[in-house]
Amino acid sequence: MEPDDLLKLENQLCFALVTAARNVVSIYRPVLEPLGLTHPQYLVMLALWEESPRSLGELADDLAMEPATLSPLVKRLESQGRVARARRADDERVLEIRLTDEGRALRTRALEVPGQIMRATGLDVERIAALRDGLVPFAGGRHGSVS
Repeated sequence: MEPDDLLKLENQLCFALVTAARNVVSIYRPVLEPLGLTHPQYLVMLALWEESPRSLGELADDLAMEPATLSPLVKRLESQGRVARARRADDERVLEIRLTDEGRALRTRALEVPGQIMRATGLDVERIAALRDGLVPFAGGRHGSVS
């Protein structure tokens, strides 16, 4: 490849990742809409379905978000009745986020999301896992099952 080719937009890793991320989120949008969730809210719920309660700081770390960015998402989920926020009794500096009964119940409906995403993308579990695992060096090493 010629040096000038290295500066072509189509050859940029950053452009490919940003474009792919935007397109993947647009695939999730109509799937999550009936659940009343945005993609970032879905990520919060996934983390809480794995472990609840969690501190805002723990959630922010696991989601690779700043607490100041995460806080409005959590407040919106609270206004929807899906999570509750409270200060920890043993350390009032820590804001704890826990699922409500409604938030736990939403998980059952969300079990259909991965299958809908696979149908929308035409990718099976193995191909999604391979794609996801190929992104691990750029994602700080966090990965799990298809979601």
